[in-house]
Formats: sequence, structure tokens, C-alpha cells
Amino acid sequence: MISNAYLKRVYADVCRRDANEPEFLQAVQEVFESLELVVDQHPEWERAGLIERFVEPERVVSFRVPWTDDAGAVRVNRGFRVQFNSAIGPYKGGLRFHPSVNLSVIKFLGFEQTLKNSLTTLPMGGGKGGSDFDPKGKSDGEVMRFCQSFMTELYRHIGQFTDTPAGDIGVGGREVAYLYGQYKRIVNRFEAGVLTGKGLTFGGSLARTQATGYGLCYYAAEALDHLRGESFQGKTVVISGSGNVAQYAAEKCIQLGGKVVAMSDSQGYIYDPKGVDLQVLFDIKQRRRARISVYADEVPGSEYHEGCRNIWTVKCDIALPCASQNEMDEDGAKALVANGCIGVFEGANMPLTPEAIAVVQSNGLLYSPGKASNAGGVATSGLEMSQNSMRLSWSFDEVDQRLHEIMKNIYKACYDASVQCGRPGDLMVGANIAGFLKVADAMMAQGIV
Repeated sequence: MISNAYLKRVYADVCRRDANEPEFLQAVQEVFESLELVVDQHPEWERAGLIERFVEPERVVSFRVPWTDDAGAVRVNRGFRVQFNSAIGPYKGGLRFHPSVNLSVIKFLGFEQTLKNSLTTLPMGGGKGGSDFDPKGKSDGEVMRFCQSFMTELYRHIGQFTDTPAGDIGVGGREVAYLYGQYKRIVNRFEAGVLTGKGLTFGGSLARTQATGYGLCYYAAEALDHLRGESFQGKTVVISGSGNVAQYAAEKCIQLGGKVVAMSDSQGYIYDPKGVDLQVLFDIKQRRRARISVYADEVPGSEYHEGCRNIWTVKCDIALPCASQNEMDEDGAKALVANGCIGVFEGANMPLTPEAIAVVQSNGLLYSPGKASNAGGVATSGLEMSQNSMRLSWSFDEVDQRLHEIMKNIYKACYDASVQCGRPGDLMVGANIAGFLKVADAMMAQGIV
């Protein structure tokens, strides 16, 4: 609960104005509860209306996206771009194509992105965008026509020094390529830095595909070592999701000595006591774009279970939720505790409900919010922008090494902030405060804008 009078007043105003945006309100409340530990030390924030400005996006764009399907029927979706905060750099954040996308989801993601980008130490502000379009089951032609229509509106709001989108759920290499092709066609310029997550032949960065999943494991490994004297070696790991983040978190986890025994998609989860065979999983998800249930049909000894939320009942030492927001509820967290889990590190954005976080923390499990532990993706997007600006391409190992150092530094910033505010080891508080203070200093310096 929020008790500080200033934060309480601002939160009440946010609730009144954004009453129909539950995801956004949830994200704001979590951050405010952390800021209570430092706000009294900065009376200048209230005089400058800093918190009021921090929770209000600088710009919200909503637009229609008409496109034609393969049968010739006209479809219409809704597109968004929320440019949340540019105090420390151009807006930066992904595009999400998923039926669940609405203004509340995009605002919460943009709000979180502002803090996440701050933690990377790279000069990037926070933004997010997307559409309620669902690429699943669509042909390449349909996806292309949608992306072209989407970019025909979006192009006027972005630029490498203004706003640089990337991919997110439902937006992978195929979608980014179609989006970039249309942008280049409209503006008649090869501005590689305007989108990240591009293909290697037109300005993409090695290791960008792997970055979010790899970075998650680098962060988790640092926390496990520093706070518990543990590692991934010999640990059993459960990873929700089977998209880009989950796939490469599984790959890095195995490289670090862990055994991934369960993964999921929106319909259910697989359990493989021998350890998930990533070659099979990658073929199913990357080449065939099929349901994860196919894995159980093809790998003897594995099982498929309907209902993705039940994945947290699988016994594990480490849990990496990498699917979507609010995927782990109180019951899921209690199941992890009962099975002896020692740490939960978020690979998705806000995958734990507030009740789940309370269970995890009150039982002494290590916990990291996604704004810290999944920041590797946007950090490597920042590295891709740097390469584009310099007209250079770094090797995989060089990018991976830079990513590893960034994730170690993010962990240190979170831990140091937790100590400074009297909550040593509380990485959620540390992430919120460390991310916010840099943005706050920049906003104060730039005046009332």
C-alpha cells in the first residue's frame, strides 16, 4: 500500500483518469511503493510536479490499420504508439502484435520501458507500441500487407533520433523486415537505426535474437552467485513460454549447466524429465510455427498438459516466466515455494501478479522484476543502433560480451540501490529506484516540459 501523501495523491489521480487501464495502474502502484523509500529525501520533486509528469506519457498515438486478407476481404485493426518519456534519449521500445493489445497494455509497457532503458545506462527513453492484430495463422502475404499498412501510419512518428521501435510478442524478424522495407520505401532513405531487430543483411546485429533470453540468464546467474553462492549448474529449471525470449533463455540456461524440464505456449505446457531437446523445440517453433504439443508427439518420454498456468506445479529450482503479463498468480507462486524453488527471474514484462510477488518475497526466494532481468534485449537494440550509427558490425562474441557486462552492471545497480534504501537484496525495490533516479535527475535538469 502507498502511504506517502504526495505519491498517494498522484496515484489517486492516475486511478481516476485511467480507471479502465488495470495493467497500467498495476505497474504504477508497484513503482510508487518502491519510491516511498526515497521520495521524502527529494521535496523538490513535488514542487516540480515530477511524479505527475513521470506517469503521464509525453505522447499517445492511436490509429486504424486497414489491410486485405488472402480472400480479398478488408480487415481493420487498431494500432498504437505510446511515447512515454524522452528525458534520457529517444523513445525506445518494442511493437507487440497480439489480440490482447490495448491502450492499458501499451501504456504499462511504455512506463516499464522507461525504467528498463534507464537501467541499461544507454541513452534511450521509453516507448511502446503495437496492434491487436494476431500474426498466428496468417500467411506471409497477409502479415506483409498488415505490416505495410501499419508502417504507413507509424512512419511519421518515428526516426532514429525520435523514436526507434523494435520487436516484441508477435513481432519477430519477419515482421521487422516488412516494417523496415515499408519505412524505407516511404521516406526514400536507408535509415537503419530507425528499427532494431533487423536482419543481418540490412543493419541487424549479431546476438540480438538471443539477447533477451541470454541476458536474463546472465542477470540470474549474477544474483544467484552474489546472494546465494549458487549457480545454474545442476539446477532444474522451468521456463514459461516458447517464443524468442524463452527459447534463448533455455539455450543459455543449458550452456550454464542447468536442465530445462518444462516450457509452454498459450494452450498448455510440455514436461520432459530428461531435459527439453532444443533442436526439436526450435524446429517446431521457428520453422514450423506449430503448437508446443507437437513436442510430446515426437519426443518419447515427454508429456503435454493442457493449461499453461499449471506449468508452475512442475518441481524446479529456478523459474523463468517468459510468456506474458500476469501469467503467474498466487497459486502458481505457492506451488513453486512448496516444491523448493530458490529463485524467480522475470523474462517477460510483469509476469507475476502482485499477490504472486508477495508470496515469492515473503518466502525468501530470490526475485527480479522484468525491467531489470529482461533488459538484455533493449540493451542489445541500443548496441545495434550504435553499430548502425558507426556503419560497423561487431562480432557475435563482442556483442555478447558487451551484453554480459551490461547485465552484470544492471544487477549491481539494483543491488546497490537496495542497500542504499535499507532493503538489501530486494531487487524489485532496487530496480525501480535505480531506474527512476536517473530519469528524475534528467527531468529536473530539463525544466517543466
